[in-house]
Amino acid sequence: MKLGFLTACLPGMDLPGVAAWAGAQGYQGLEVAAWPAGAGQEGPCHLDVRNLTSGQAQDVRGVLDGAGLEISAIAYYDNNLHADRRRREANHRHLRACVDAAQLLGCPYVGTFVGRDVGSTVAENLRLGEKELPPLVSYARERGVTLVVENCPMEGWHPDGYPANLAYSPELWEWMFGLGLDLNFDPSHLVWLGIDPVAAVWAAEGHIRHVQAKDVQIEPQGRNRFGLFGQMVERPTAWNSGWWRYRVPGLGQVDWVALVDALYESGFDGFISVEHEDPVWSGTPVKVRQGLTVAHRTLSPLLVG
Repeated sequence: MKLGFLTACLPGMDLPGVAAWAGAQGYQGLEVAAWPAGAGQEGPCHLDVRNLTSGQAQDVRGVLDGAGLEISAIAYYDNNLHADRRRREANHRHLRACVDAAQLLGCPYVGTFVGRDVGSTVAENLRLGEKELPPLVSYARERGVTLVVENCPMEGWHPDGYPANLAYSPELWEWMFGLGLDLNFDPSHLVWLGIDPVAAVWAAEGHIRHVQAKDVQIEPQGRNRFGLFGQMVERPTAWNSGWWRYRVPGLGQVDWVALVDALYESGFDGFISVEHEDPVWSGTPVKVRQGLTVAHRTLSPLLVG
């Protein structure tokens, strides 16, 4: 296994700057954020996939090679089952552009979400997914790329904080594996949902292609008050549960020794990519980099060189 991180946590740095810092810190790869570029767009962008030429792709590879890094995946996590058909189609167009860029860069994976039409039932969404997702899978496969779905519930997309990405549990993984999608495995979401991440490794055996390393800190008193789905009255933000928060690896409840051991035993030999969403180690680029340093110190001793 190799260790990298998702570049989304450093939106103010360009890709050469991120790569130089990552290589100097001993990281081995980057999961490159590739949300749409340009004014008015949402999400971080370290790679303009829509306008990437073969020459520019060669330059990007040169930047990463110079820092001793690989591209573990291209990252674009948006709602592929969005209720607004125009928005859904726009998301699909950009996802295909990410696949095209991955092909140019020789990158095997593009990370995404299943998503959900929050105005429809789960059963209706499963049927919608069976219609909308296979063409995206085929488009990627034809270009030597695999779509890997993160198991984040994306509860902030739902008006009441319920799961809005239908890839949050092993039951739903079985459904999406049947459509040709594989898994970008993130243990942090499983912990707060009450799912054992080590058991989940075996539930997804053979389908984990990429791993996102994020930890989670549980506050039992808050859970006792608000319940699993979190604070409902005067919720500060759509993403604030009132009883758990994300942390960098080593500062939460994930048992990284047991998890990495299970990944090795299951045959996984790809990238573990730190996804930094820790509110304690955020706020400034310096603090974000310090958080990434904590994550590296936690995980690197567990990986066989």
